[in-house]
Amino acid sequence: MNTQTETSAVESKISGIVQNQRDYFRTKVTLPVEFRLEQLKKFEGLLRAHEDELYEAIYNDFGKSKHHTQLTELFPLFEELELAIKHLKDWAKPRKVATNLLNQPGKSYIVAEPLGTALVIGAWNFPYNLSLIPVVGSMMAGNTTVLKPSELPAETSAIMAKIINENFDPGYLHVVEGGIPETTALLDQRWDKIFFTGSPQVGRIVNQAAAPHLTNVTLELGGKNPVIIAEDASVDVSVKRMIWAKFINSGQLCLAPDYVLVHKSIKDRVMERMVHEIEKHDYTVERGNFTRIINERNFDRVVGLINPDKVYYGGESNRDERVIQPTIVHNVGLDDPIMQDEIFGPIIAVLEYETLDEAFDIVHQLEKPLAGYLFSHDRDTKERFLAEIPFGSGAINDAVMQNTNSNLPFGGVGNSGMGRYHGEYSLECFSHMKPVLEKYFDFEPDLKYYGHTDRQMKWIRMLG
Repeated sequence: MNTQTETSAVESKISGIVQNQRDYFRTKVTLPVEFRLEQLKKFEGLLRAHEDELYEAIYNDFGKSKHHTQLTELFPLFEELELAIKHLKDWAKPRKVATNLLNQPGKSYIVAEPLGTALVIGAWNFPYNLSLIPVVGSMMAGNTTVLKPSELPAETSAIMAKIINENFDPGYLHVVEGGIPETTALLDQRWDKIFFTGSPQVGRIVNQAAAPHLTNVTLELGGKNPVIIAEDASVDVSVKRMIWAKFINSGQLCLAPDYVLVHKSIKDRVMERMVHEIEKHDYTVERGNFTRIINERNFDRVVGLINPDKVYYGGESNRDERVIQPTIVHNVGLDDPIMQDEIFGPIIAVLEYETLDEAFDIVHQLEKPLAGYLFSHDRDTKERFLAEIPFGSGAINDAVMQNTNSNLPFGGVGNSGMGRYHGEYSLECFSHMKPVLEKYFDFEPDLKYYGHTDRQMKWIRMLG
């Protein structure tokens, strides 16, 4: 079979899957909340039944241990499912809002309406978390859903396809495996919703594909997430929290600290403490607190960011094992390659500053990040950080942990993405929040009708 024939076969298959999902959605079977709850409970049961296979697959892909997978992948996924099952009936109810005097007698409310057929494109770094949590949101909203997992961790893609495709009607929920040809064919289709997690570069391609159809798009991208350690910060606790957040998944985390701005007066102390924390944890794949870099291409890219002349600690790597030692680089400037793009690996860059204005100016010279972190006791410093530093989500005196609170939405801003999800926000993400005004027949004043006078206009303005 030649390339053109293969491409046509893929396109035909994808087109059939999408049409099947559109037909299924038109049956209206997904609309009742009872149906959605039934499917969510079924999904949770299947994931728990296949838990051991999920652990084995992700370990085979990049050495992620069971406990690491529980902490960063399955516990958040199960929490999302449990919240959805517990609260969906309340979340899906029309939300009452106030009605102005001009529209009395009447009432106003917002109805969460399913968008229709959704495409979820997952990411490789947390293949279960970043693929399946958005799927839960789409199921909550009452959509039909196609999931395209990343092909890089091949075994996690296969186990998700097995669990879903063997147990759900493909018109309702289906996994499409494959690489660029499959993704391209999927993006050529008309969707009611596209949810993508990945790099800003690919995010632009997704957005361009959605534009001709005016498809609702959520993009969860990345960026260079700053950490600012102020002069008054508690150094030991600040560094402990930052190092843990940095080296989760070997730094292959979109929310991970990318570079740290340290006040000049405490720089030496902070860096010494960073080394202490790294050595205390003894990061290795064998200990289960570290993972391999996903593939050789990404390994080579990350290693290429290490300037041996600027290494303060670490810097060693093993290409055969795809492991890079936790590394600290310092004396870094904005022109250095490591400051040009998101690191997405186990390297952290340290820059020093003398004034808060100087630190903020460095952040402002880069694209808006997915996350921002500040360590400080000072109230004015905190207020300035919140007012002046743009970021998708953030934390003060911690890092990454904002993502563990389902009451807080997760999402980017500018170059780091658009849209938000998690918890109730996932329902909103995959729904059209439809505003409705409902009037009663009891009374109808003539105020709004033609034949206006200055007096009428005065009353309309007062009551509006």
